[in-house]
Amino acid sequence: MRLLSIRTFTGPGVHTAGPSLLARLSADGWPDSDEATLAEAGARLAAMGLLTPSGDGALTAAGYAVFVAEAATEMALQAGLRCRCVHVADGPDESEVVLEYAAEESESAVRHALRAAAEAVAATVSGARYAADEALAEVRRLARRESLGPSTRAIVEAAERRGIPWERLDGDSLIRLGSGASARFIRASITSQTSLISCDLASDKRQTNERLRQVFLPVPRGETVTSEGDAVAAARRIGYPVVVKPLDGNHGRGVSCGLQTPEAVAEAFQIARERSRRVIVEEMLAGRDYRVLVVGGRVVAAAERRPAEVVGDGVHTVAELVEAANLDPRRGEGHEKPMTRICIDDVARAHLAASGVSLSDVPAAGARVALCQTANLSRGGTAHDVTDRVHPSVARTCERAARIVGLDVCGVDLVTSDIGQPISGGGIVEVNAAPGLRMHLAPSEGEPRDVGAAIIESLFPPGAPVRVPILAVTGTNGKTSTTRMLAHVLGRQGLTVGMASTEGVWIGGALVAEGDTTGPQSARAVLADPSVDVAVLETARGGIVRRGLAWDGADVAVMTNVTEDHVGQDGIRTVDDVYRIKRVVAERVRPGGTLVLNAEDARLAALPDDPRISGVDRDVVFF
Repeated sequence: MRLLSIRTFTGPGVHTAGPSLLARLSADGWPDSDEATLAEAGARLAAMGLLTPSGDGALTAAGYAVFVAEAATEMALQAGLRCRCVHVADGPDESEVVLEYAAEESESAVRHALRAAAEAVAATVSGARYAADEALAEVRRLARRESLGPSTRAIVEAAERRGIPWERLDGDSLIRLGSGASARFIRASITSQTSLISCDLASDKRQTNERLRQVFLPVPRGETVTSEGDAVAAARRIGYPVVVKPLDGNHGRGVSCGLQTPEAVAEAFQIARERSRRVIVEEMLAGRDYRVLVVGGRVVAAAERRPAEVVGDGVHTVAELVEAANLDPRRGEGHEKPMTRICIDDVARAHLAASGVSLSDVPAAGARVALCQTANLSRGGTAHDVTDRVHPSVARTCERAARIVGLDVCGVDLVTSDIGQPISGGGIVEVNAAPGLRMHLAPSEGEPRDVGAAIIESLFPPGAPVRVPILAVTGTNGKTSTTRMLAHVLGRQGLTVGMASTEGVWIGGALVAEGDTTGPQSARAVLADPSVDVAVLETARGGIVRRGLAWDGADVAVMTNVTEDHVGQDGIRTVDDVYRIKRVVAERVRPGGTLVLNAEDARLAALPDDPRISGVDRDVVFF
C-alpha cells in the first residue's frame, strides 16, 4: 500500500463545507481477502494508540483506506486538532480518504498525520516496526507551531459568529476579515485600524511615559540610560526601590523589579541590555499588577496578574511543586494554552536566591514561593478577572491613555492598591500595542470575557457591511456569456465589479489578468481587491474538483445546464457526477439568497427538492 498524493481543498468542495485534505492511496501489496491479516493489523494499530478498539475487525478486503482514515484522525485528535473523516472510498486499485479540519488549525499537521497513518498501516501489514510516538510528536509540534494563537483565534471565532468570512494570508497570524471593499485585517490583536506611529510610540516605553506625563496621567518617574554607571546614578536620583527594564522589551523579558542596591541595579542593567541598547531605570510603584484592555476607546476587560508561584505542602521540594504545577492541563508551551508552563531558568534561580530559597527546599504547608518578580503570563504567571470591579475613574484613566497613544486595541499595565478604588500612589507602568488576549479569554480565576467580539465590533460596527455580494455562475455551457452579462448590468449601476471568467479577470472594467481564470485562485484575487463592490465569478468544474470554492457563500448562484461534456475528465464517469460537482455551487448559496436554474434541464428542475438544497431558505428562480 502506498500514499499516492494529498490534495488541499481550502474551501467548500464535493465532500466538505470547509478546508479538507484528499489522500489517494494505492492498493499495492494489500492482502486481497486475508481477514486474519487485517484483524492482526488492526490490533497492532490499536496497540500503538492509532486505532480505537471498535475500529479493528469487520473490515472489507480493501479496508486499508479505513485503517488510514481512522489512524490519521486519531493522531490529529491526540494532537488537539479538530479533525474528522468525511469520506472513504475503497477501490480495487486506488482509494480515497478525505479529512476535514478547522481553518484556524495547522494544515501541515493534518497532512503529516495522513502521511504517518499511511506509513503506519503499511508497516503493520508487512510486520515492520513503526515509531508511532515520533510521528505523533511531530504532528503535535506542527499543530503548536502553525495553528492560530489564542488571540487571533478568539477574533476569527467571533467573526464566524457574526457571519464574517475570513482567510489566513500567511503561515502566521495575518488574517483578512470580510471581502472586497468591506475587508479589514488583523495580525493577532493588531488591526488595520491600528496606527504604525502609535505602535512605535507604545514600543518606546520612555517616550510613552513622557507623553502620558504631559497630559497629567499618573506614571512612574524614570530615566533612560546606556551604561551601568548611569543606571546606578539614575537609581540614586530616583530613590530605591527601582525597576530596570529594556526600553523596547516585551513579555516581561529582561525586567528586574524591587531593586534596593547599586549592585542589584548594575546586574539588572546587564540583563536588560541583552534585550535593548537603551535601558530604563524607573520608580517602583507599590500596589497590585493589573492589565486593562481598551478596545475602540472603552474598557472591555481587566485582570489582576500575579507572578508564577507554588504553594508548599510541607512534603515536596520547590522543584517538585513546579513540576506538579506544570501538569495542570491549562498550562502549555508558549501561548498554546490559557497558561504557560513555569520555567526554572536563570532569572527564576536568581529570584529564588535573592529570597533565600533554593529549588531543593521544602516549603511549609500553605507557604507561597514566588518564582519570578514580574507577573507576565508568558513566564508562568496567572490572571484573575476583575472587570466588574474596575472603578469608573480608573476606566477613564485607561481609556484616556489609549486615546493619547492612539491605539484602537490597547493593553494598559496599571499598578495600584485596588482597581476598585481611584488610583492612589500608583500609576500606568506601560501601554501595549498588540496586547495578548488569553488572560481575559481564559483567566485562572473569574469570568472569561469575549474580547474577540469586542474587537470585531470595533472593526465592523452593527449594521456595517462585512462582505461584498457574490454572484456565482456554473454549468456546462453558457457560463462566460452569463457572467459577462451580469457584470455589465451591475457595472451600469455604478458599482465596481470584480469579474472572473474563462477570458480573464476584470476589476472595474479593466483587464488585470488574461486567460482561463475560473478557479479559486482568481476568485480570491477578486474578493481581495478593496475597490470591488460586487463579485461575479464564473465557477468551473475543474476548480471545484481540484481545490474547492474560494468563498463560503454566494448571494446568487446561476446554473445554466448539466451535460456530458466533461465526462472522462478528473475522474468523472457519468453526467450524474458532473451534476454532483456543479451542485456544490448551489449548496453554498447563503440563506436568503437566490438560486437561478434552467427549467429545461431535468436535473436542475428537480434540484430544489434535492435534500442537500431543500433545507435552507433560498429563493428559486427558473428560466
